[in-house]
Amino acid sequence: MKTIGYARVSTVHQQLDSQLNALKRYGCHKIYTEFDSGRNIQRKKFSKALNALEPGDTFVIFKLD
Repeated sequence: MKTIGYARVSTVHQQLDSQLNALKRYGCHKIYTEFDSGRNIQRKKFSKALNALEPGDTFVIFKLD
């Protein structure tokens, strides 16, 4: 079993630092990051993260916005 994290910001001017630190503290084995608008529902890294999940794994998202 593994813990996979996902962090996203809308623009390159925003920072992922707080999200990444929180996901690391939670114990995520792998963290996928993305710079993409919340309006775009086809996010490549989000899809990769979901596809990496296996039964029993945990998926952690820091922020739901």
